[in-house]
Amino acid sequence: MSFWAGKRVLLTGHTGFKGAWAGRWLARRGAEVTGISLPPEPGPALYDSLGQDHLAASHMADLRDAGRTAELVRAARPEIVLHLAAQPLVRRSYADPVLTFGSNVMGTVHLLDALRREAALRAVLVVTSDKVYENDTSGRAFAETDRLGGHDPYSASKAATEIAVASFRRAFFAEAGVPLATARGGNVIGGGDFSADRLVPDIVRALMADTPPEIRNPGATRPWQHVLDCLDGYLTFVQALAEGRALPEALNFGPAPGTPAVTVAELAEGLYAALGRPPTLGTPAERGPHEMAHLAIDAGLAARTLGWRPRLSGAETLDLTARWYAGFLAGEDAARLTDQQIDQYQDRTP
Repeated sequence: MSFWAGKRVLLTGHTGFKGAWAGRWLARRGAEVTGISLPPEPGPALYDSLGQDHLAASHMADLRDAGRTAELVRAARPEIVLHLAAQPLVRRSYADPVLTFGSNVMGTVHLLDALRREAALRAVLVVTSDKVYENDTSGRAFAETDRLGGHDPYSASKAATEIAVASFRRAFFAEAGVPLATARGGNVIGGGDFSADRLVPDIVRALMADTPPEIRNPGATRPWQHVLDCLDGYLTFVQALAEGRALPEALNFGPAPGTPAVTVAELAEGLYAALGRPPTLGTPAERGPHEMAHLAIDAGLAARTLGWRPRLSGAETLDLTARWYAGFLAGEDAARLTDQQIDQYQDRTP
């Protein structure tokens, strides 16, 4: 029987891009998934396309509301918690830094404060970001022991979240014998992302409008990975924690060590090629708020301690992403596309 069969899983951020994939995958593994999140953003949303039938419960709530958060946690009686809820966009964090810090730091604090009273709890994984590191723009791959920091409010809020989690671990969760860890995932792409100011959704919107996309920072590099590779890391990590394995308190999840850096322009051109379209890159967008030119993370510790490695190459990541969007734009059912890719991914040898 699957580890996840019958497990009560609390998933925050289940209406977001990664959260919608995570909820679907967990439910297909037999978990009883309760979601807590803000409503999805206006416009197309994977959560809306997938529906709610696979979830045990879906609550629209703001984790900045401590009382409502505690109420929903008590009702869910979680055994496993995967905390994805966040304000996840760098450019939005410049526009609204107070909301960003409130959602990312205090939302996490409210959740952990409610969870520390749950008797059935077996493990908690808080997802932060690859951007938690003090980036010196050298392009070197950051390891889990590197200094935390952040230039933009989003990155700083996620670094602050790491500190808050460490405090709750030492003050409350360690004494209760409940593992509490953080996962730092690289830049994720895949079907169903319609967020603003993200490369792949921007390209898809440009295709729908038959216009060249505006490409910000075409020479910037990021640790790109498919959403299923990233989620596989999260689920493998939290399962191992619940099973009592001694593991690091934080792990990076990103491309395999030694994977060449890929620029924004190269990824955009690769996606067009995977979609069978000629590369049509518009004039780079006007420079906006400061964003780091280079970012890389070292996922070697996850390989050594957890046995996790990405299953998809860069080309396979682009192919899966392109096939999802090609099907969606052709009118295919988003739930069927998503389920097919989950099945295809699970059939691959880890």
